[in-house]
Amino acid sequence: MQFFKRIFFFLLTNMAVLALLSIVMSVINIFYPGILASNGGIVQLLIYAAILGFGGSFISLLISRWSAKKAYNIVLIDAWSVSGNIKLQSVWNTVERIAQAKNITMPEVGYYESAEPNAFATGSSKNKSLVAVSTGLLEQMEKNEIEGVIGHEMAHILNGDMVTLTLIQGVMNTFVIVLTHLATRAVVAVLAKDEEDGETIGYFAQLGISMVFQIIFWLLASFVIMWFSRIREYRADIGGAEFTSRSSMVAWLKRLQKMTKIEHTPQNDAKMTAFMINEPDSWLSTHPSLTNRIKALEENYKLV
Repeated sequence: MQFFKRIFFFLLTNMAVLALLSIVMSVINIFYPGILASNGGIVQLLIYAAILGFGGSFISLLISRWSAKKAYNIVLIDAWSVSGNIKLQSVWNTVERIAQAKNITMPEVGYYESAEPNAFATGSSKNKSLVAVSTGLLEQMEKNEIEGVIGHEMAHILNGDMVTLTLIQGVMNTFVIVLTHLATRAVVAVLAKDEEDGETIGYFAQLGISMVFQIIFWLLASFVIMWFSRIREYRADIGGAEFTSRSSMVAWLKRLQKMTKIEHTPQNDAKMTAFMINEPDSWLSTHPSLTNRIKALEENYKLV
């Protein structure tokens, strides 16, 4: 039931984002008629693509904390509420210690009910962020391993990964929209010349051509997005080791690796999405393999 609730909330949030974006674009079009015409000149096309490309990404970023808390029913904690719970105390204390050391506003900290061993960080900036862990992670990992996970998530916040990923996503969205329109126009123009009566092809045919180009360009853009995502995971591992210890980082990565080998089933594979445990290193992988992440920490970096 929780899974379907999260899917429903995700779809509802995106519909709201699209509705808000449509209103903004309509208002802009009132003051600058024709500026958002996708079939206009290159300047109009770039403006149209940039508004669509960056608009949705930034709105999603701005509401990311709110939407995550609603979708996952996150229970926020503080220094008093975790009294008596050693593992939750470890989560709170690790976040607080790193936030104070790096002079940022204390992130919101919470947990949510799930048997899956997950953790994530989100937020619109370093000073407006959220760190959340699942009850499954708290139950299945030891205190030092949990500290390593939290160090990794805090590194994402301090590295500004959410904002950077939003910018990259916006740029890729913009390029996909522009290239799709230009390629579709070119194909339509060529096909129109082949028509004996000189008429252009129909609307649905143009829509089909546009969809094909959009898929192609999205696939190419995904290579860039996935490459950045893998790089930021390595950087977050390094940061996590600096904020906690290399041994804590390696310990929780090995714990996940062991869990994967023991519980390697299609159902459990689908559950391990936050850490991408079973994904190999590939052009379309958001996370490096656990083996490569452990190797990077153990062999390539001189960390205490």
